[in-house]
Parts: sequence; C-alpha cells; structure tokens
Amino acid sequence: MPRCVALFRGINVGPAQRLAMADLRALFVDLGYAGVRTLLNSGNVIFDAPRGTAAAHGARIRAAVAQRLGVDALVVVKSAAQIGTILRACRLEARLTDPTHLLVLLGEDPQALHGIAAIDGRVQVGAEAAYLWCEGGVLAGRTGADALRGQGGSATTRNWATLEKIQVLMEEGR
Repeated sequence: MPRCVALFRGINVGPAQRLAMADLRALFVDLGYAGVRTLLNSGNVIFDAPRGTAAAHGARIRAAVAQRLGVDALVVVKSAAQIGTILRACRLEARLTDPTHLLVLLGEDPQALHGIAAIDGRVQVGAEAAYLWCEGGVLAGRTGADALRGQGGSATTRNWATLEKIQVLMEEGR
C-alpha cells in the first residue's frame, strides 16, 4: 500500500470548520486506511492507501468527513513520492532563512497552479506545487491569500517546515 497524506484546507484555523484529530483518525480507520497518523491540529493525515487515485481518495475522505463530522473541506491527497518530489523541486533555497516563511501551494490539479507566477517575483511554480516566499511571514503578507484566491477552492497551503515534518512521518517505518 502506498503511503499518502491528506491535506485539509481551512480546518481548525478559526471558530468554524473545527475537527478533532482523534475523530479524524478514527474516521480514516473506519474507511479502511491503515497506519493512520495526524500531524499538528490543522488537518494533515498520513495513511496507507489501498489501490485508487489520489483524487478518488480525496473525494471519498471529503464526503465521509462532511457526512460523519459535519465539516465540508477540500482534501488534497499526495503520495510520499509526490511529497519528496515537491521538496526536491524547490529552487528558492537562497531565500529559505526561515522555513515557516516559505508557503507551498498544493492543488488537486497541479496544472492549475501555473497561473500563479504572475503574482510577483517571489514565486516558483513547479510540476507538483507552487512555492511562495513570504518575507515577513505567511500572515504578514497577501501572497498566500492572492494565490489561493485564484485557485477557486481547489488548493491548500502548508509551510515548508510542516512539509518537512510530513515527509519524516511518511518515511517512518518504511
């Protein structure tokens, strides 16, 4: 079974869209996924997936969370191989003075990310993700919000430090 990560958009960032990670883990187990682990409280679920596409897993998980837990949130699923590719493809290393300032935009359809490059010179668009350097931090600037606005609800973001932690968890026990 391939190791995957489900990345939820917009949960536990304010008073709405609240999900307990214990409930989320239990739901994944009920859906038949193995090796289920969560990272942080913002909807990062590592799991072993049976056969099927990332899009199919994302749609199945999203529907189950909406039905059972009452929260409808985008779920972007990426394989361990894709996360590795995303981390290796970043060419903004010269700017990487603080990994929490590098925002990585991950979409259901990576091709849709190619329109982001017009935002400003602090953006790199790769085959699997777009990378946005936020000099003053991700909350201080508009770069991340501007990038997401153009995605029509089909993408989510994680900072570089979180993606590195996800990769470590995905590799554990392998």
